[in-house]
Amino acid sequence: MKNNSTFEFGTIAGLILGILSIFGSFLLEGGTLGALILIPAMLIVFGGTIATAMIGSPAKVFLKIPSFIKLALVPPKFNVVETIEMIVNYAIIARKDGILALEKEVNSISNPFLKKMLRLAIDGTDPETIREIADIEINYITERHMTNATVFQKMGGYAPTMGIIGTVMGLISTLANAGGDPNELIHHIASAFIATLWGVFSANIIWLPIADRLKAIHAEEKVLLEIIVEGVLAIQAGEVPSIIKTKLYSMFPISEQSIEN
Repeated sequence: MKNNSTFEFGTIAGLILGILSIFGSFLLEGGTLGALILIPAMLIVFGGTIATAMIGSPAKVFLKIPSFIKLALVPPKFNVVETIEMIVNYAIIARKDGILALEKEVNSISNPFLKKMLRLAIDGTDPETIREIADIEINYITERHMTNATVFQKMGGYAPTMGIIGTVMGLISTLANAGGDPNELIHHIASAFIATLWGVFSANIIWLPIADRLKAIHAEEKVLLEIIVEGVLAIQAGEVPSIIKTKLYSMFPISEQSIEN
């Protein structure tokens, strides 16, 4: 089942560490943060990246970007162990009183996927059809989640390009006004490369990690869905509850099976 969302420590800590490592090293080299905060460069990188994402993504997906970012920072917790124990409990009831005895348990299930699969089993749907329906739903969930993650993956590709565009525009402006103080020219050339910095930084510290985090969340959810399918089919087949429990825990890594089972 799904618990309340909580901040993902690893994601937040990684973001902070990445920022401190990059900007901290710049400060240690004698630089100043003021030299990196150039509004035109940042506008080209972030504005251009968002614009390209808007062009290349369906509007309904693009408008959900803030909620996807929140999801990456505050991911849902899928309590697989609780779900397995619940399935085993249903198996005990079905083993004792028959699968129709689960009819009164279905309405209290909060997980819609588990409720649907168990309902199909109670209604006497054959196992092949249950698995086919489950596979269709899992496949569409995967496709939808990968589409969401791909938006950030594409933004991770667009951002460095926007940075290069900003740098080229800065160099054009600088060289067009060449002929004055050489020191001033060097300063403007250095400033032009700030856009490239922001492009590479945003791609590798923000957009691509968010894409990877969304994929990881999906992987966790997919494991839960597969456990539910296997558990419901085992209940329908009338398998012994202890065997069902062992079978479902076998989907964990070996090191976790001895702890959970």
